[in-house]
Amino acid sequence: MSENTASIATVDPWWKRHVELIVVILLGVVSVATAYTSFQSSLYGGQSDDKMSQSEAAGTSAESLYLEANQQYVSDGQTIQQLSMLQVAVDAGDQIAQAQYDQLYFVAVSEELDAAIQAAAAQDEAEPEFWHNPQSDEAYQAALFGGYAEEQARSEALRAEADALGLQGDTLGLYTPLMAITLFLLGVAAVVRRPMTQWMLIITGTAIFLVTAVLTAMIPFVWL
Repeated sequence: MSENTASIATVDPWWKRHVELIVVILLGVVSVATAYTSFQSSLYGGQSDDKMSQSEAAGTSAESLYLEANQQYVSDGQTIQQLSMLQVAVDAGDQIAQAQYDQLYFVAVSEELDAAIQAAAAQDEAEPEFWHNPQSDEAYQAALFGGYAEEQARSEALRAEADALGLQGDTLGLYTPLMAITLFLLGVAAVVRRPMTQWMLIITGTAIFLVTAVLTAMIPFVWL
């Protein structure tokens, strides 16, 4: 009877005779993959935090540039109003008003505002029934608020990049416990003695791991 049993054992497929070895190898592979996924998740999270900090710094800088530009915009508006009042006096023949106009223009009017005033004056001549505000000039506004717009765009781009990195990190964070489930199933398979149950656990765990590993491989590798 013992000879028959030994004969049957020798003809068993290799995967039945070495199931413990298969489980150990799978445990090693899944353990390494789980550590890699967890490590990548933490790196993505760190890079997301860095990008978010840069975005907030750029947003603060953009706000500062906007306040500075808006202050200049208000000041230029007051200058235009004063120049208009002085121009009325100049048209009436007031020489002192002419001197005041020239002095104010020299001191308070920037190159950008000067170009806007000249453009508005040309429009006034072409359409005398309308008054054209120099501050509505696109080139003037671009020169004044261009720095703010660029910094704000940079802040938004950094925030979008931070969100994308954070999503990748969260996705890897989801894959980590899925791989841990595989480790649990393989651990149970290592102590179960019924071959059918063992292989059900091994196949289920391996299927979960393979799907998760493929999804993990689709996420680009990052380094410190």
